Amino acid sequence: MSYIRSVKGREILDSRGNPTVEVELITDQNVMVKASVPSGASTGENEALELRDGDPNYYFGKGVLKAIANINGPIAQILVGEHVYDQERLDRMLIEADGTDNKGHFGANAILGVSLALARAGALTANLPLYRYIGGVHAHLLPCPMMNIINGGAHADNSLDFQEFMIRPVGASTLREAVRWGAEIFHTLKGILKKAGHVTAVGDEGGFAPNLSSNEEALELILLAIEKAGYQPGKQVVLAMDCAASEFYDKTTKQYFEKKKKQKNQVFAERTAEEQIAYLETLCQNYPIDSIEDALAEGDWCGWQRLTERLGRKIQIVGDDIFVTNPKFLEKGIELGVGNAILVKINQIGTLTETLQTIRLAQTNNYACIISHRSGETEDSIIADISVAANTGQIKTGSLSRSDRIAKYNRLLAIEAELESTALYQDSNRFQIF
Repeated sequence: MSYIRSVKGREILDSRGNPTVEVELITDQNVMVKASVPSGASTGENEALELRDGDPNYYFGKGVLKAIANINGPIAQILVGEHVYDQERLDRMLIEADGTDNKGHFGANAILGVSLALARAGALTANLPLYRYIGGVHAHLLPCPMMNIINGGAHADNSLDFQEFMIRPVGASTLREAVRWGAEIFHTLKGILKKAGHVTAVGDEGGFAPNLSSNEEALELILLAIEKAGYQPGKQVVLAMDCAASEFYDKTTKQYFEKKKKQKNQVFAERTAEEQIAYLETLCQNYPIDSIEDALAEGDWCGWQRLTERLGRKIQIVGDDIFVTNPKFLEKGIELGVGNAILVKINQIGTLTETLQTIRLAQTNNYACIISHRSGETEDSIIADISVAANTGQIKTGSLSRSDRIAKYNRLLAIEAELESTALYQDSNRFQIF
């Protein structure tokens, strides 16, 4: 038997240089683990609350000392002396003690840091890899990565409203091969951009952030990079996008607009939901796109229904802001026929237990699952283990640069090597019905 001896929180910095939470947990057997919590820039309205201090004289209000105090105080009092294997019971105890719908009392960042540290302590005590401890003997599926190689939207100070332009190496036979393909395409794209006179600085998630004239130009450049790197678009490597449409949706007029052009007082286009759907359908006809995330705004449920009716049997329609990794909103989506896939972000819901509950609900209802990072990341690689533990078959963890992104790929490579012949790399869309 192993019990929690101490739980301590501390303030560290994320990949954007903003404060976030790190938790250190020690057991009575001197097992010591750490876990850190990511933070998003483009966030859904219904995400669990990330508790910030609000003091303008301390990190411009972004400090997390209140969350740290909650970890070192009431949360530690709840957990010290409890058994490290009681993950679900202890997660539920923290949720109950918080007493709010959005974890606003303790802070989802405080609760999540402890929940993840608890899982790590249990795995280390059991002498098991984390993915095996969480997922059991059937955890063996390596995820197909969604590699964000051009950044836009809230993740880059450039001209693109769409937030992510990604590649998916679906034709690779192993995770190792998929990572190599992605890296080669990424570096090829850099050369193309540089030759064309574009800046090759990267955005929050490690993708390039050039000023381009349109979404189509971004897609054309990526296709050129795929081909120049020696791969076949649409067969070996397909495209994916995250529109993050809530960021450029006007709730009053119910129009989707070119936000960055409007901010610069330039002439900008506006689209109704129907026009936005038609535009995306045209993109899918012209480019090998098989996955679109947050194509419409999180509150546009009727639009999402029409989008799914139009494209849901052709491509993967991924809900992020609309579902926020919350079983309640996913259940509504299932009932209304909204989307056919969910993006899973652990800090949107705030505990490992609820994250796994959401994944099980999605898989039971034939929704694909994509485990995802956040734009403000740390070098904690736990989402790599979770993706394998839950056999989701897909992961979204940024580009092929920045150590906060590479840490996840490196962890997946280590898991694949550890699993040896039992490791299976497979794009989950191969067993979906699109």
